[in-house]
Amino acid sequence: MSEPLIGVTTYLNRARWGVWDMEAALLPAAYPRLVREAGGLAVMLPPDGPAAAAAVVARLDGLVVAGGADVEPVRYGAEPDPRTGPPARERDAWELALIEAALASGTPLLGICRGMQLLNVALGGTLVQHLDGHAEAVGVIGRHKVEPVPGTLYASLVPEPAEVPTYHHQAVDRLGTGLAASAHAEDGTVEAVEPAAPAWALGVQWHPEMGEDARVMRGLVEAAAAAAAAARGRA
Repeated sequence: MSEPLIGVTTYLNRARWGVWDMEAALLPAAYPRLVREAGGLAVMLPPDGPAAAAAVVARLDGLVVAGGADVEPVRYGAEPDPRTGPPARERDAWELALIEAALASGTPLLGICRGMQLLNVALGGTLVQHLDGHAEAVGVIGRHKVEPVPGTLYASLVPEPAEVPTYHHQAVDRLGTGLAASAHAEDGTVEAVEPAAPAWALGVQWHPEMGEDARVMRGLVEAAAAAAAAARGRA
């Protein structure tokens, strides 16, 4: 059986390499490495027109919405806090459309950091625009403990408290419709969210690609492989 195809969203930023200085679709290499370690094949999904999202998701076995810039507060009906970063409007629109397409089609979905926040916003939730203690220093990945909620999808993957790589200053405030918290930090911050079964969808506030624990990504890849096998059986 071939490895499941996992789409991973990307940044769209100006970058320099060699003699070039131009706009580029960027993705830290840790993401595709983790997908490969978990048994999948990664394909990059740079921002595109939201109308293309459903067609793109239909060609994937699973979807990862990667970390990145703060979600624009207008997306959840808020005024920007002075500490909120500049918007990435093209990415917001594209990734929200991908999330909606994945949820509608039952395509396994993993949201990482910003991706978890967008999953919450896509379902009508709101965000805390700034909190302290979840980023060690600018450009430095920190670590803290998260506690799983028993009986959740996340707890089935990581049943014990775990130290996770973290770098964020925003977090879930009000949960979106149908979402439940499935892990918390010691200060009570929601660290993972998921909708009710049978959909396989999970958002984690930390950065699993920056650590050594592949269980969350492996869960996505295994769910993607199962979904692909079921689709072939129906064909």
